[in-house]
Amino acid sequence: MALQYTLVQGKDMSEGAAEDAKLYYARAVSSGEMTFEELCEDIAETCTLTSADVKAVLDRMAWIISKNLKAGRIVQMGELGNFRLTVGSRGTINKEDFNASLIKKPKVVFHPGKRIQEARAETAFERIGVTEEEDAETA
Repeated sequence: MALQYTLVQGKDMSEGAAEDAKLYYARAVSSGEMTFEELCEDIAETCTLTSADVKAVLDRMAWIISKNLKAGRIVQMGELGNFRLTVGSRGTINKEDFNASLIKKPKVVFHPGKRIQEARAETAFERIGVTEEEDAETA
């Protein structure tokens, strides 16, 4: 199965581009959504846990990840990957002028594990929304 995309026109952000220059960019098109319930059922079908067991574990997992991120820890999730917090701030000229109120809201960063990285590398693409006329031009 391929990741579907469509083309959208947007401002050319390359260095030296004319102010009104435009380029076409790919935009991924979602092919649907997997609900939390479907996720739990799919996991339950491949192991000895029930869907309710899986839901309970995932509920606790979110709580544990949150608790450890707030404590400044990187949370390793095996083949899934890991989660960590990053922060940015406004700057000051002198160290003495800096205080915690200058720190922006932390961001959660997810770094995918090997299996998910492989899925990215193996992704095929399929352009959708192509007219017959455009299709003939690219053939």
